[in-house]
Amino acid sequence: MNSSAELNLALAVAPAVLMLLAAGRVWRSQAPVRRLWRQFNALALAGLGCALLALVSQLLLAPVAVAPDTTLTGWLAATQFGAWVSLLVQLLGAAIGLYSAHHLAGEPRQTVYMAALAAVLAAVHVLLLANHWAVLIVAWAAIGHAMHALLCFYPDRPFALLAAHKKRVTDRVADALLVAAAALAWSQVGSGSLSDLWAYIAAGHASATLAWSGVCLVLAVIARTALMPVHGWLVQVMEAPTPVSALLHAGVVNLGGYVLVLFAPLLGVSLAARWLLVGFGLVSALVAGLVLLTRVSQKVHLAWLTIAQMGFMLLECGLGLYLFAALHLLGHSLYKAHNFLNASSTVRECQRKLATGEARNSALSMVLAVPLALGVVFALQLALGSHAWPWWWSAILALAWAPLLWVPQAKSARAGLLAVRFAMALVMAASFTLVASIIDRAPIGAGSDPLAPAGVLALVGMGALYLGMVVFQLWPQAVVTVRRWVYAGFYMDEGYTHWVLRLWPTAWAGAGRPPVPLAWSLRDSASLRVKS
Repeated sequence: MNSSAELNLALAVAPAVLMLLAAGRVWRSQAPVRRLWRQFNALALAGLGCALLALVSQLLLAPVAVAPDTTLTGWLAATQFGAWVSLLVQLLGAAIGLYSAHHLAGEPRQTVYMAALAAVLAAVHVLLLANHWAVLIVAWAAIGHAMHALLCFYPDRPFALLAAHKKRVTDRVADALLVAAAALAWSQVGSGSLSDLWAYIAAGHASATLAWSGVCLVLAVIARTALMPVHGWLVQVMEAPTPVSALLHAGVVNLGGYVLVLFAPLLGVSLAARWLLVGFGLVSALVAGLVLLTRVSQKVHLAWLTIAQMGFMLLECGLGLYLFAALHLLGHSLYKAHNFLNASSTVRECQRKLATGEARNSALSMVLAVPLALGVVFALQLALGSHAWPWWWSAILALAWAPLLWVPQAKSARAGLLAVRFAMALVMAASFTLVASIIDRAPIGAGSDPLAPAGVLALVGMGALYLGMVVFQLWPQAVVTVRRWVYAGFYMDEGYTHWVLRLWPTAWAGAGRPPVPLAWSLRDSASLRVKS
């Protein structure tokens, strides 16, 4: 190992070591809680500094490459994309620590919270350094075990216990699938090192064994990222403290996207795995995108938004757009952390809307938004010259920008204000396209391998989602029956909850009481549904 590689690895390992030190210090200390919070936050900020130095070291000293640096040890490897995510995770951890010190003031079991939070951050950093199947499996399992303590911070809340139990069952299934993926790849390559796996695939080797390994890996990631139909626990963990929701939605759930970007070479030899990502990701994005239109609780709305975003991120990986998935991961994490930690401001926004009223959008603007957005995206791409984006991805981006061009009905605002708003929306759509074109060349450490047939299918699906949004906006009363099904997420979680409690019962509805067998049907499903 050369000196630059040693420095990269040492800096990358430092945040994990500091967070382990924080967990051990809190767990063994009898000091006052305020002093422990000061120590925790000091170590978290020190870890943030190390993560920043690790990224700078990667950008300046390490070669820009998509694959992990094979000159490092067979167990751990510092990668460019891993350095970006590590900095993001430690930034979130430090912000959540500072926020929690005030948010949880006076709460019991704060030391348990601090120890579990530090353990989650340490395990995430280890996962980001994993260059061996064993390290990846152990680190991901450790994250789940540490998160369980945070999700059950209020052990007297039944739905918190139910959500944590459903997540635990889902995680154990994901662990088994990950072990199966590792066993299949290990048996084919003859080594558990991920660098050896990348080299084996790069040499042109492909087989049914590796294809099945990719399928098992993808199914494990689908379970870990709470895609439908195993998504319910992500909505029900709203019973946990707000900082826990921020950590889960902005950091932990996103790790599935990181793993898929890391395993892009394996997905490249497993077409079935990529189609699984496209199928599950597209369905989750479509259904969750419609469900969140029917929810009014801010935290529940954000939870469904996370499911939709995770579905879209995994869809991007299935389409082979790994760079966009990486950028999506980074952007979504920052956005979601800010939204959860700033959720209380929604009360003031609701009061403003009640005072001023909400304007309905113009039907004409909804119809014209798509062709205008398409014109903006394709015109900018033509002006910028040749570009690596497939045409169907440009069309999907245009559908994403189209709601920006919706304007209120003429009777709800003056014509001059509507013109100004529409012009600003066009500028925003053009700016987003330009920014996407620029960051598409950013040194993130991810590439692209487009899958055209799946891209066309994704375009059709995104078009259907846009049409559903328009219908819900224009004719809300005409789709009352459909809205009930959409509100419930088509009852997928109720069915999944029924089978989880039947196969692995737990006493969640009351302390110490045995679980009551649940008869499930569409009529009595409301007994398990979390009211928003």
